[in-house]
Amino acid sequence: MKVLLLISAIIPVLVFLFFIYKKDSQKEPHELLGNCFLFGVASVIPILLIEYVFDYFNNLINSPFWYSFFRAFIVAALVEEGCKLFFLYRATWRNKEFDQSFDGIVYAVFVSLGFAMVENILYVLEHGFIVSISRALLSVPAHGLLGVMMGYFYALAKFSKNQRKQYLFLSFFIPFVFHGVFNFLLMYADKIRNVANVFYVLLIYLLFIVFDVFIWRMGIKSIKRHYAKDIREIEQDENVIV
Repeated sequence: MKVLLLISAIIPVLVFLFFIYKKDSQKEPHELLGNCFLFGVASVIPILLIEYVFDYFNNLINSPFWYSFFRAFIVAALVEEGCKLFFLYRATWRNKEFDQSFDGIVYAVFVSLGFAMVENILYVLEHGFIVSISRALLSVPAHGLLGVMMGYFYALAKFSKNQRKQYLFLSFFIPFVFHGVFNFLLMYADKIRNVANVFYVLLIYLLFIVFDVFIWRMGIKSIKRHYAKDIREIEQDENVIV
């Protein structure tokens, strides 16, 4: 049974990684991608330690709104996106293979889903198969898309001459905000569903669905933009050679 749970936790991660890998116009070395993924796995250790400390303060909050807000934006989004960006930078910033815009997305997704795989395994082993389905549809793709957003601005920072610091900040801030809103809507709805008006709870879930669609649209646009930029540069280089 545990083997099946492990498989159900890992498969959605592999599917998203394969999708991003196949989109890359010039494939990255497997060793580098493996390092990015392992750095993501390693990020679980500091993330869990920091979140454990923040959880202590979170549990002192009685308001369902502020409890959900603190847990979504500080305990989860701030810590996880901050640590993922730190490990992404350490693994790739000075690597000579980082020579295309789409590379930033690939690296960030591999780091992000290295973390997401461990998180997914822990959740699924604790809560069972039904949770694996919901996380395969929501949480794992969300981590992947947040990685896309991080990688999009991370690549802009890498190849920018005048706005490097601004883009590096955005490579953290944008996924932080999206991560926080994503978690907050789910956490707050779950926190109040037994005590609040049913239509109010349904409205929050509706907002979550709209927001989830928006995340997908943003992620796909980011992928298309950097992919198109790399293709144009490859074609320009080929024309110069000819």
